[in-house]
Amino acid sequence: MIVQLTGKVNYPITLDPTVWIFDDRKIPFDELTQSIEKKENKVDEADQTALRLDREVFQQKINPPVNKSISKFEREKILKGTYVMPIHDFIQTAEIKSDAAIAKIITDTSNETISLKKLEQSYLLFSVDGKPVKDKGPVHLYVMDESDLSEPIKGVKKIVID
Repeated sequence: MIVQLTGKVNYPITLDPTVWIFDDRKIPFDELTQSIEKKENKVDEADQTALRLDREVFQQKINPPVNKSISKFEREKILKGTYVMPIHDFIQTAEIKSDAAIAKIITDTSNETISLKKLEQSYLLFSVDGKPVKDKGPVHLYVMDESDLSEPIKGVKKIVID
């Protein structure tokens, strides 16, 4: 149930998605789909700039993650939700080397190749209804430049930066 981030990085990382359920950086899957719908409806460049700024400010607020106290109600809600984790922070921690250009997504059945820019904007689905992803798990990768969220890369076992 782990995912390795290796290749042309200064610090190879082993990700354990089973511990992300109480991480403050997680995002409910519903919020992710709503943000995509909003982006599709807005074509104004000024709005896109404002969204980018909001995202950067939001990222600054959640780095580093803080384990805040949660109530029993919040805990029950968390343990029943479907969540994704932005991969951006993990990529920053790994420190990709300057000569890297692509990312190879290794699964049980195939290898997919995406650009580093697409990888940085991607999210890892790690929890469905409060449980770890069992069906083609441990994580599914949602590439955010795609408007169709119905086709993630499933069964991600390793991400190799090349």
